[in-house]
Amino acid sequence: MQYLHEGVPGHHVQLGLQQELDRLPRFRRQGGDLAFIEGWGLYAESLGEPLGLYADPYAHIGYLQASLARAARVVADTGLHAQGWSRRQAAQYLEKNAAMAPADAEADVERMMAQPGQALSNVLGQARIVALRERAREQLGARFDLRRFHAEILKDGSLPLDVLDRKMERWLQTAGAAHPAAAIP
Repeated sequence: MQYLHEGVPGHHVQLGLQQELDRLPRFRRQGGDLAFIEGWGLYAESLGEPLGLYADPYAHIGYLQASLARAARVVADTGLHAQGWSRRQAAQYLEKNAAMAPADAEADVERMMAQPGQALSNVLGQARIVALRERAREQLGARFDLRRFHAEILKDGSLPLDVLDRKMERWLQTAGAAHPAAAIP
C-alpha cells in the first residue's frame, strides 16, 4: 500500500509529471498544495483493490488499518488544536483507537503540534478527488474514462482544492471532456 502512495500511481507519478511542466514557475514545479499532493497519495492508495494489487485479504486489511489510523489522526489533531486536549490525551486516543504503540502515537502527536491541521488536509484532499471522480462518472456516464480523469487531475500540477474544483468543472462542461487527455505513463 505504501508503494501506491509513494510510487506508482502516487507521488512518483504526480510529482514527476509536475516537475516536467516547464510552463509553471519553479516554485510550483518543486512545491505545491499539501492537500492536493497528499490527497493524491491517499487517493492512489485507494486504487489498490480496484487494480487487483492486493494479493490476499491481509494486504487489504493493511490498507484498512492505515485508513483507520488516518481517521484517528484527524480526530486527535482536532482534539489537540480545537478541543483543548493535552498532548497525552491525543496520544492515548491514538493508542486506543488506532492500535498505535505509545512511541508511535507520541511521534504523531508531536508532528500534529508542529503542523496543525496537516492530517485533516490530507484526508480532505483525498475526499475531494473521490468526489470529483464520482461527479465526473455521473456526468459523463458511459464516456467516463478513469485514465482521462486522472490525467486531467494531474496535468496542471498541484492546485488548491477550490481551484481544482473549478478546473474540473470546466473540463466536464467543455468539449475537452470528450477528447482524450494525455495518457499517464
